Amino acid sequence: MNKVRVGVLASGRGSNLDALIAAAKAPDYPAQIVLVISNNPDAGALAKAQDAGIATVVVDHRPYKGDREAHERAIDAALKAADVELVALAGYMRVLTPVLVDAWAGRMLNIHPSLLPDHPGLDTHQRAIDAGDIEHGCTVHWVTLGVDEGPIMGQARVHVLPDDSEQSLAARVLAEEHKLYPACLGQAAARLRAAGKAS
Repeated sequence: MNKVRVGVLASGRGSNLDALIAAAKAPDYPAQIVLVISNNPDAGALAKAQDAGIATVVVDHRPYKGDREAHERAIDAALKAADVELVALAGYMRVLTPVLVDAWAGRMLNIHPSLLPDHPGLDTHQRAIDAGDIEHGCTVHWVTLGVDEGPIMGQARVHVLPDDSEQSLAARVLAEEHKLYPACLGQAAARLRAAGKAS
């Protein structure tokens, strides 16, 4: 199978990256993770990628001294140098500028720990509890300039239990993320490959 080449951007421990790597090992999965980029030299995601034999690049944002566009141009260059075709954000804790969003329009996915459009941004689990939500969950969406506003590709739901803490709710949502993201990335890769064959 001619698999779609995926680059993953991550800032943290890389639990969703783990799920994507595991899914990509299946012979019939239409995507392969070929590069992991992090803005954080200490990100756990880098070690996970290296353990899986995946190339890694650190593009630390701090030397750019607030020049977000220059930072993203360096990321874009690394993605293109690796012949990446599809980008997955997995706990990438940077708000993107048009440099990356426009360069990868229709080819960049993100996973967010809420049922968008509810609770964009941070602290989603506590906000769901505080709002009295009956359901919570996660969303995979296409990346656009609006934060967590892109077209939704898929969602997974969990019930909010009366005795839930932020931590207990987060753990159940994370388990769903690990199923939803590989499924959506696989669908996106299959569509991209089909479109490429058709053109």
